Amino acid sequence: MAFTLASHILLVPFGVALPAITLLMHYRGLRKGDAVALLLARRWSAVMAVQFAIGIVTGTVLSFELGLLWPGMMGRWGDVFGLGFGVEAWAFFLEAILIALYLYGWRRLRPWTHFWLGLPLPLAALMGAFGIVAANSWMNTPRGFTLDASGSPVDVDVRRAIFTPMFGPEYWHFVTGVVLTAGYVVAGVYAVGWLRGRRDRYHRLGFTVPFSVAAILTPVQFVLGDSIARSVFHEQPVKFAATEIVWKTDTHVPEYVFGRLHPDGTISGGIRIPQLDSILAGFSPDTKVTGLSSVPAGDRPTATQATIAHWAFDIMVTIGSLLVLLALWYGWCWLRRRDLPRSPWFFRCAAVAGGACLLTVECGWITTEVGRQPWIVYQNMRVAEAVTDTRASTLWTMLGIVVVLYVLVFAAFLTVLRRMSARWRLADESAPTAAGTADAAAAGDVEGDTPYGPRPLSPTGGGDGGPA
Repeated sequence: MAFTLASHILLVPFGVALPAITLLMHYRGLRKGDAVALLLARRWSAVMAVQFAIGIVTGTVLSFELGLLWPGMMGRWGDVFGLGFGVEAWAFFLEAILIALYLYGWRRLRPWTHFWLGLPLPLAALMGAFGIVAANSWMNTPRGFTLDASGSPVDVDVRRAIFTPMFGPEYWHFVTGVVLTAGYVVAGVYAVGWLRGRRDRYHRLGFTVPFSVAAILTPVQFVLGDSIARSVFHEQPVKFAATEIVWKTDTHVPEYVFGRLHPDGTISGGIRIPQLDSILAGFSPDTKVTGLSSVPAGDRPTATQATIAHWAFDIMVTIGSLLVLLALWYGWCWLRRRDLPRSPWFFRCAAVAGGACLLTVECGWITTEVGRQPWIVYQNMRVAEAVTDTRASTLWTMLGIVVVLYVLVFAAFLTVLRRMSARWRLADESAPTAAGTADAAAAGDVEGDTPYGPRPLSPTGGGDGGPA
């Protein structure tokens, strides 16, 4: 499950956020009659469709694993929090339909009709994120039920089960994180082209729009991250103690940047900042922070698990802080000169920012899941009670099959993207003015035979940017 989720989550930022970024570029193209913007939106829509197809495979495997690997949890608690998965499934099918309409609409629909039909796509993606985060936030702060004499949940209140105390902080932190991740990844592609000397308007616009979205959201995400950490402090104090490797309940608790917790409660390595943990938790050094030793050993993460959660959290915060500096660099240059930064180091940093964001997405989920141990449903069901009792040899066989499947799937994904990139480069080289004309097909664009190809000229207004 860890391998499957870690693989699938790399696709989530694009499934949730790429439709919105594509439609933003699409709107710019129509509003300003900008054929370059429309060309970028067309090509991004093709990537969006391929990514969604890959997500179908990885997401389906996850769905099967929920039932096969966690029968104890799904059997007992499925009626309480299962609605979130139902919402995600409906959103998934709706998104599939909308992507098909949007992709094929480039050649078959009138320009503004096509755009308005694509507008629900980001909403469907957000609805899918709503369902998944609702299920996960319930596992962190379970609500909306009572237990009968046998320990089974009864009197289920679906509204309370969905809108738990952690839902709001977790949902907005997640959505903002995946949008800025998609923005940095897309911009990074064009940053690499910029470093290689491709300074045309195509690469400039392809970089500026997604990077601007990401740069605006980066400081917002930093504030949301602080908010969700404080929510964990109030709702899951032992998990907060694991994330911050706090052993004894006390005030004036220091903050450790990295460092390793040992089973006896000692900490080695890292940077110790006096009183900062109490200040961050409650805005005062007198804030009392619950320590891991306040609960029995069987009810808290092990020292190793706490260290893993702590490192994941610190990596996430470190990268987030560096991205804030990168966003400020970009904003300062834009406000001063209305132009991109001129230093090649800025574009080098921008080129790696997307990969760094994907790492923070992984670290965020590691913090969420590992910090909750040994509970799969916080303070209600342990992992040992939820997991399947299938023999270990069978589990290793299943893992091997899943690893081989995912290697093949991601290899196919990268192969398709590389071939699409080669097709686009051939189109731009064979028709150097295609990116600036009203109709790239008229200039010999080899994309004309694809479903997302340019709209043919018509007597009423022609081209991708015409008023037809």
